[in-house]
Amino acid sequence: MISRQRNDQITRIGPGTDAGAVLRCYWLPAALEDELAHGDKVPVNLLGERLALFHDDKGELLLATRVSNANENSTHYPNAKDIVINTEGPTYPVKIIKGAIFAYLGPDAVPPSLPNLDCFRAPDSHVFSFKGLWECNWLQALEIGIDPAHASFLHRFLEDENPDDSYGKQFRDKTEGANMPITQVLREYPSPDIHVDETDFGLKITALRHMKNELTHVRVTNQIFPAAICIPMSREMIITQWHVPVDDETCYWFTMFTSFDKPVDKKLMREQRLKEHSLPTYAPLKNKSNNYHYDPEEQQKKTFTGMGEDINVHDQWAVEGMGPIQNRTQEHLGRSDVAIIRYRRKLRAAIESVANGRIDELPMRNADVPNITGPLSNDVIADTENWEHISQQADTTRRADCPWDATI
Repeated sequence: MISRQRNDQITRIGPGTDAGAVLRCYWLPAALEDELAHGDKVPVNLLGERLALFHDDKGELLLATRVSNANENSTHYPNAKDIVINTEGPTYPVKIIKGAIFAYLGPDAVPPSLPNLDCFRAPDSHVFSFKGLWECNWLQALEIGIDPAHASFLHRFLEDENPDDSYGKQFRDKTEGANMPITQVLREYPSPDIHVDETDFGLKITALRHMKNELTHVRVTNQIFPAAICIPMSREMIITQWHVPVDDETCYWFTMFTSFDKPVDKKLMREQRLKEHSLPTYAPLKNKSNNYHYDPEEQQKKTFTGMGEDINVHDQWAVEGMGPIQNRTQEHLGRSDVAIIRYRRKLRAAIESVANGRIDELPMRNADVPNITGPLSNDVIADTENWEHISQQADTTRRADCPWDATI
């Protein structure tokens, strides 16, 4: 458990806050490129600021503060014709990368470099970007993504679907190394041993589920500092997901789906996700107001939550159920929370560095950042004695067969 003061320090992100100062030292996804089609000005609510994307006289895309009504809430997005740019306020640089628009709200005159992550260096044809709104603080949204144990419970499927019909769905593929769906592995082996290693991008998280016949299921996921995760979706695809604060009590997840094999079927994946979200806010159709479409019959026969097969809904229910800002003063972290503990230490160290003017001490803020590649993110079933080598080899083989340069 931590004090109320400490909880506020690591969760609140508006101008002048400690965690907000850290997040402003990094490029963050602010909107989807698709949103530029909605008008010549696109509203963006980010880090407690009311902003708008617009093109200046030279045609350059920028992010600027906008004049907003004092009663405007975090999920209110005015029409383009009603947006007024605050000409006396700051403007921020942006980059369009693989369908997402990244913004930098930090103190540097020259923004920092981006790492050479797989989602950034893959061709446009192999990356699909989407986002969704959650009504909770960004940190609890991030922390569920670095908890490998929760998948065996929150995402428990009581029936295993045919993987051939599972394109675009997470936890619905067969695991490499065995003719066993990942849903079955997570269901039958719910108590992983979790190892966390420091990396140049953040944390590498390895969950080992020891199985029968001296086999081990190895699942490698990653925390990319300060606000992203990278996890396997299937043998073909990985997910890189940022949890970006709108304000203290609302956030967006921005996801880049990256394929190591065939080009991404963007039309299908967009259709799948638009069935679950409403535009222009990308708010989920399943939410608190309709009890996330909870179905007790489904819960009895098909899924742990009874809320459908979209795992984003399961996560949404869990993190929103903690309240707008999770009360960590009463929590009791256990052995399976090791990645969460290690991440909070990194965040607190970063807060101290920024407060003391040592921004260059932050992760991924040095000249070597463009050389950061990967990261390794996969599922594999391996001989228990050789799990580490086999996991690495599975990733190496996938990258060697990749139609784009995925070498690391």
